[in-house]
Amino acid sequence: MIEISKNRLDQPAAEHTSSLPPCRGCSSYLVEPYIKCAECGPSPFLLCLQCFTRGYEYKKHQSDHKYEIMTSDFPVLEPGWTAQEEMALLEAVMDCGFGNWQDVAYQMRTKTKEECEGHYMKNFINNPLFSSTLLSLRQMEDHLSRTADTAIPFKPTDDPPRPSFDSQVSRDMAGYMPARADFMEEFDNYAEWDLKDIDFVDDDSDILHALKVAVVDIYHSRLEERQRRKKIIRDHGLINLRKFQILERRYPKEVQDLYDVMRRFARVVGPIEHDKFIESHACEYLTLFLTGPLTEVLPCIFIKGRRSAPPLNLTGLPGTEKLNEREKELCQVVRLVPGAYLEYKQALLNECRRQGGLRLAQARSLIKIDVNKTRKIYDFLIKEGYINKA
Repeated sequence: MIEISKNRLDQPAAEHTSSLPPCRGCSSYLVEPYIKCAECGPSPFLLCLQCFTRGYEYKKHQSDHKYEIMTSDFPVLEPGWTAQEEMALLEAVMDCGFGNWQDVAYQMRTKTKEECEGHYMKNFINNPLFSSTLLSLRQMEDHLSRTADTAIPFKPTDDPPRPSFDSQVSRDMAGYMPARADFMEEFDNYAEWDLKDIDFVDDDSDILHALKVAVVDIYHSRLEERQRRKKIIRDHGLINLRKFQILERRYPKEVQDLYDVMRRFARVVGPIEHDKFIESHACEYLTLFLTGPLTEVLPCIFIKGRRSAPPLNLTGLPGTEKLNEREKELCQVVRLVPGAYLEYKQALLNECRRQGGLRLAQARSLIKIDVNKTRKIYDFLIKEGYINKA
């Protein structure tokens, strides 16, 4: 008996695109709906509707074989969006970049900019089904990566906040998405476009090959700059602009202006060093402003020394919910954002398991940050029993 089944979403993606093999009967390009033999294989035996109705047979394929009707013209996530449009949307976002909804809509042709953005945010970003699935996969991966005798207790946490794209919270966070730990738009967002049409072939001339390699090298440098900027944002905890504005309002306007000017130096020093740098200049400025001539206050400046940086405010920083109270206290005192601490902690745990113990010198070679900060993290993990000395 002949079985007729509707195409499912777990069919290969190639079967939904214009890159389908031609019809085995007339060699014409297939369009949906088309027929797939359910008995011939392993390579798919595909027929257009015309050849199928004529009862086309070839070698082992017989006209009475079971078959499937392949089509993606049916809704999946919500009415008005077919499976084919869902796949086209995902491909357009991959090609154009997240947030470039005008270009996504232009590539899709069948939906407007607002429809593309609303549908994607609703079903792929803010959908609790997908977020819970990703969380379960992360928990499973975390569990499998640990051995039974060195297991680290895992405590389930709440989902991170998911501010809508056009909300004030999202604007204050520069488009940062805590659930994805990434930004809606990358720095140099169209860097990948220069590579999309490059193809290395055997008959390239030496000059053409060298030119293509140069384009790839330029792209790599643009990626490095993108990662460098993200690292600065992560290490200095610069996600929430409003929080920093509140902190700066503690000072007079002149000192606030000084903060704004000095902020550009954050890219060349660590967060603690930068805070001390600004605090010392603010202290010097206030001393000069309040006491008078430079010749009278210079001795005081050199004798007084620098103030220690205040504890880091962890409110709203990604990864805070994964820390226990002692880890939060460590991050506040050391002024280390939770995401960076968790990465450093995992790196030290992995190395300790591999070596059977860990020395401070090894920890410093693994974590390329201030040596005093590394020492505090190392001592903390030893004290809490996460790692042991070699």
